[in-house]
Amino acid sequence: MSTSRTDVPPPSNWNIANALTGFRLLLVPIFGWLLLASDGTSSTLSIGACAVFILAAATDRFDGDLARRRGLVTDVGKLADPIADKALTGTAFVGLSVLGQLPWWVTIVVLVREAGITLLRFWVLRHGVIAASHGGKLKTVLQSFALALYILPLPQSLTWVAVVVMGMAVVATVVTGADYVVRALALRRTAEPAQL
Repeated sequence: MSTSRTDVPPPSNWNIANALTGFRLLLVPIFGWLLLASDGTSSTLSIGACAVFILAAATDRFDGDLARRRGLVTDVGKLADPIADKALTGTAFVGLSVLGQLPWWVTIVVLVREAGITLLRFWVLRHGVIAASHGGKLKTVLQSFALALYILPLPQSLTWVAVVVMGMAVVATVVTGADYVVRALALRRTAEPAQL
């Protein structure tokens, strides 16, 4: 007798994808220490911070791909993955602003957007889930690239590159945030009549 799909047990929370997410969370305090140690004046520590940041950001891509490809998507992973992402980028934005290398208004715009979208996700959760858009993925890539450039001890002649990429990241952050709000409101409007 063949086994139906409903007989397949859910994946264990103890899997390689969730382990990578946990590893990313563990890297956050190490990254934060390297970034802030010696007030950002040590090129060696800055390069080390950038290396840890890139390693942690890379695990974000790998854990998601592994989870989908091997059927390892779990509720724990769905919760822990965005927490790990926001902890990493949030530490980078705040740390760079504390060091005076990034204007505070940039950090505030990004953090307010991320916090607002998180609250919005909870607000529409019972009506459905809004999938990540291509714009949202582009925003993440631009933020990571821009942060890495700011963390690196670039020569003065190349700092404009970091500024331009960060500007693109901020624009993508605001635009995708507005798009998410529009899609969330549309989901609420279409879901509420269906419940009547």
